[in-house]
Amino acid sequence: MLELTRLNNHPIAINVDLIQWIEPAPDTTITLITGEKLVVREAYKDVLERVVEVHSPGRPFRAQFAVASSANHA
Repeated sequence: MLELTRLNNHPIAINVDLIQWIEPAPDTTITLITGEKLVVREAYKDVLERVVEVHSPGRPFRAQFAVASSANHA
């Protein structure tokens, strides 16, 4: 689970397996596979790093991102 904050300062916990995509502009918007959209106070990059950390505890973000990036270009 990923703990974030809605724009109205209410906390929310999201199952990261339900995230379809994350958009940065103008506020961080998370779209779930159900089609529901959530707007959160946290910065796009922070949310992305935390999602990766939930999936790979203890692994540095940059190393994980590099693996994902190279896999997409193969």
